[in-house]
Amino acid sequence: MGFFVPTIAIFAIFYFLVIRPQQKQVSEHKKMLEALKKGDRVLTSGGVYGTVVSLRGPDVELKVADNVKLLVARSAITQLANPSAELAPGAAAGAQEG
Repeated sequence: MGFFVPTIAIFAIFYFLVIRPQQKQVSEHKKMLEALKKGDRVLTSGGVYGTVVSLRGPDVELKVADNVKLLVARSAITQLANPSAELAPGAAAGAQEG
């Protein structure tokens, strides 16, 4: 009986520190993918930034430059890009000074 108590405690700690946060992250990512809309700026798992042009079921068409569109799997989108966090040209040099 004394062996089961530490085993159960380790499982509970493992659940609350690893499994539960991972499940929460997966559900938030799923909600983000379902809420995608035309005009959203996104980042793909390949590191490509683009703007959503159209949603085609499990695929998303992204505009990455003028006259350049990519068709990617919706699951390849990792996050919404935050336009305010992106640095304007020349801002990186100013941020390093001081």
